[in-house]
Amino acid sequence: MKVILTDNIEKVGKLGAMVNVKDGFARNFLFPRKLAVPSTPGNLKALEAKMKKKAKELEALKNEAEKTRARLEALSLTMPVLTQEDDKLYAGISSVDILQALKDEGIILQKSDILLEEPIRALGIYEVPVKLHPEVEGKVKVWVVKK
Repeated sequence: MKVILTDNIEKVGKLGAMVNVKDGFARNFLFPRKLAVPSTPGNLKALEAKMKKKAKELEALKNEAEKTRARLEALSLTMPVLTQEDDKLYAGISSVDILQALKDEGIILQKSDILLEEPIRALGIYEVPVKLHPEVEGKVKVWVVKK
């Protein structure tokens, strides 16, 4: 049976692909979960319209991410911390601390968007990568200074 996939399905195909599957698989798994629709001219037109709409939405999200990246590149976060006598930090600066500093600047992100491999544990200037969109990645400059 020929079906049009309405979602990405591992080992079957990607969204919008027209694939040939067994009748039972289509009737018992794909159709009830709304993962596919029968391959008809009407369903094909509806899916094309849906994909165009989704492409516009994704393009708008990408443009927004580009604007946010420009703001991040121009931004420099200063994070004053308490240090020991030999300039070691009492506590490392984690992605949560950077996230809060960005929030104070008016940039709202998720914790998973900040790609900090391990906490910052020394004074200095760091460039922390930030994932804003699957295709857009930026960097924010973080200054760690003594309080």
